[in-house]
Amino acid sequence: MKRRHLTAALALAAAPAWLRAAPSESDAAAGVRAALERGALTAVQLLGRTDGFLGDPRVRIPLPQNLERVAKLMKATGQGKRVDELVTAMNRAAEAAVPEARTLFVSTVKQMSVEDALTLVRGGPTSVTDYFSGKTRSPLSEKFLPIVTRATEKVKLAERYNQVAAKAASAGLLKGDAVTVQQHVTARALDGLFLMIGEEEKKIRADPLKTGSAILRKVFGG
Repeated sequence: MKRRHLTAALALAAAPAWLRAAPSESDAAAGVRAALERGALTAVQLLGRTDGFLGDPRVRIPLPQNLERVAKLMKATGQGKRVDELVTAMNRAAEAAVPEARTLFVSTVKQMSVEDALTLVRGGPTSVTDYFSGKTRSPLSEKFLPIVTRATEKVKLAERYNQVAAKAASAGLLKGDAVTVQQHVTARALDGLFLMIGEEEKKIRADPLKTGSAILRKVFGG
């Protein structure tokens, strides 16, 4: 029994410092901030480029649900090119908007409190991402909408849908993101962005060693 305890003690002494010691409050804060920044900037890099949205089925932005039936009819009558033009424009708009998130993300990371960090370290597989979403989704929506609008306003089908949707909304038939193409794209772009940040967080929690970051190993390696 004594030999077993001695062997365990020697193994622990020989282990790296990040494995031997539980993270302090300051380490926890640094680790969560590093995870946030890593996940956010990775997501921005992946999505804020040509085909970042359009070429990835996980985040590709579809037509607004209320436009799907019209789209099928248009394709059946040889107007599929116009539908494809709108889908491409929507996804290109999202790709153009996403890089605007970088500055806000970095600022939010720096402002995180130690108390928040300690809670998030012990949270679920996407608790850090959920925190990020709660802090940044609304201001990002305001940043994204003008960019998305400029990228889609020249597509005639989008304009026509918006005119019809506005009448339907005034009659109480449409609500929320379906009111305009631009609002739909903005909401879906944010969904895709936080989905990708969440995927990165899951990877960090599942295999912190693979990140190559000492602080991430120390905080999430337990």
